[in-house]
Amino acid sequence: MAKYLLLKHYRGAPAAVNDVPMDQWAPEEISAHVQYMNDFAARLEKTGEFVDGQALAPEGAWVRYDGEGRPPVTDGPFAETKDLIAGWMVIDVDSYERAVELAGELSAAPGAGGKPIREWLELRPFLGVKPTITE
Repeated sequence: MAKYLLLKHYRGAPAAVNDVPMDQWAPEEISAHVQYMNDFAARLEKTGEFVDGQALAPEGAWVRYDGEGRPPVTDGPFAETKDLIAGWMVIDVDSYERAVELAGELSAAPGAGGKPIREWLELRPFLGVKPTITE
């Protein structure tokens, strides 16, 4: 099994097909989207492929070490930055192809008008893991 990180972006990724910002969705469209995500995770829990996942708020800060005896330095929040992560999910699957298959399915979460968002998801293997590509 190999672990992969799926990243959902608020922005910074190529535009989705159904590219209506979530703050313009009706409450029932948001509920349907969240339910799809929860159902997807629950199904993967049953197959042992779900590790963890969370939605993230747009607020945040950069933090860095500033030397011995000094407090950390912070900068931000940068909600206006080009790249902004909306959430993440870690999956543990048998192959790269399975990771791509699941990312594609997650990309179909409903959005505005109840239609699939067809958003781009960033798929990244954990460092040190060589993807198993079957032919």
